[in-house]
Amino acid sequence: MWYGLRAGARRPPVPPNQAHSLGAADVQTVKMSDQEQADIRLEYSRLKQEHADFDAAINAMIAMNCDPLQIQRMKKKKLFLKDRLMALEDKIIPDIIA
Repeated sequence: MWYGLRAGARRPPVPPNQAHSLGAADVQTVKMSDQEQADIRLEYSRLKQEHADFDAAINAMIAMNCDPLQIQRMKKKKLFLKDRLMALEDKIIPDIIA
């Protein structure tokens, strides 16, 4: 079930009267193949490099006094990349409940 939270955010607690309604899909752990993990790690490293490139470009644009609207657009794209990186991290590193 989607709660509209950002990547890495926790679900709200389940009220005691609804605790029995959790199905197997809610607590299921999916095992990834080595190929899937390698693909995710490859995409992660590519996005990380792209994020660093955006950072350098934004700093250069600021130094050259470029249009603030263009800088904001670049920052928005950089933030999108950061969110995607966090989502990939969550796929690679499972959330282990202690």
